[in-house]
Amino acid sequence: MKTLGRKSLQFLVIVCWFFASLESPAEAENVLCYKTFDEISGTCNNLLGDEVAQEDCCLNHEYGFQSTEQGPCQSCREAKWSQWTSWSACSVSCTEGVQRRSRVCYGLPSEPMECPSGRREREMKSCLLKECCPIFFHVFLFNAAHGNWGNWGPWQHCSHTCSVEGSASQPQQQRTRPCNNPPPSSSPPGNPCPGASRESQTCTGLPFCPRDGNWGSWKPSQPCSVTCGVGQVVQNRQCDNPPPKYGGRACLGAAERRQPCTIKVPCPVNGHWSEWGAWQECTRHEIGFEIKCEEIPAIQRRTRKCIGYRNGGSRCSLSGRESRVCYHFDGCSVTGQWTTWSSWGLCEPACGPEPKKSRKRVCQAIYPNFPKVVVGENQKEQNVTFWGKPKPQCKQLEGQSLEVVEETPCRNVPPCED
Repeated sequence: MKTLGRKSLQFLVIVCWFFASLESPAEAENVLCYKTFDEISGTCNNLLGDEVAQEDCCLNHEYGFQSTEQGPCQSCREAKWSQWTSWSACSVSCTEGVQRRSRVCYGLPSEPMECPSGRREREMKSCLLKECCPIFFHVFLFNAAHGNWGNWGPWQHCSHTCSVEGSASQPQQQRTRPCNNPPPSSSPPGNPCPGASRESQTCTGLPFCPRDGNWGSWKPSQPCSVTCGVGQVVQNRQCDNPPPKYGGRACLGAAERRQPCTIKVPCPVNGHWSEWGAWQECTRHEIGFEIKCEEIPAIQRRTRKCIGYRNGGSRCSLSGRESRVCYHFDGCSVTGQWTTWSSWGLCEPACGPEPKKSRKRVCQAIYPNFPKVVVGENQKEQNVTFWGKPKPQCKQLEGQSLEVVEETPCRNVPPCED
């Protein structure tokens, strides 16, 4: 028999390692799998099981999961922003304060990703409940009488009429004493009596209690409740391990439970529309005349995409295209007028040093008195929109020709929770 050379031995070792790795694959991470994910509170509800592989749990994108019992709930869907929370209460009850609200990007990373998973956005605005705070005057009183204990009362009945054999916890009986020798004065207020008003002791001489029944093992009785992803299977048990006797109670709890089961088939995900894209340029098909800054209606369009549908899920309803009639006024010089001050904006940064709010006045374009409604090719009336970014002409205000901004600090801002 020929002796194997060094290269042959190296090849044999690599082959053996390869087949050994096929026989013992790395374990998938097990998670707590939930049937419902609440995007407002970011919590999981309706636990399906606590030993479910994450990839099995997320075969249904409506589900949520936790890596640990104390860990945050994560959504199985593609990442997108939750709804904004309600504005918090004002940080102070009088003078100016602030309110906050936030939203969180929940879901698993995907391509294209609408928002970074796990990221939180916050907004903050100022609030005013009262212009001024009330002033309180403190009156100090002296010569208060301190209370003293009265006599202990008799021992009360035992908490139970029997004791559990072998249990470290035995029935107790209690007695009390009043703080009336004398009681503490009320005006001025005196201190209460020092120490406890109640004491307890273990009852003796009680008979043993009857023995209650105990449950037997669980047994499956129904198939899995779903055709894709993670569902539940019903199991039953009997109160026979042992059955109750000596007047003991029947088993406490349910004789039926639901355990997680997995059908390794991805569940359908219906599509949803992306945000509308920007309006395209206002144009006409005819060539040979200029429509810019003129009383000539044209057409512009915008589109959106149906995204996210997979595994046999349905596509989006309605249309992904939209058009409107427009006047092309991009870059056109028009008369302008200054707006009044806008409302105060949000406090920014929402979580950071020295947040400020701002308001502004802008030079607003005054468009020509062109017809606002025209009759289209289908003989239906259509509204006409002025499109583009015109160049409004206003007299200078505080040295500015387009925009005047005013800023002021936000007051009584508490620190962010996290």
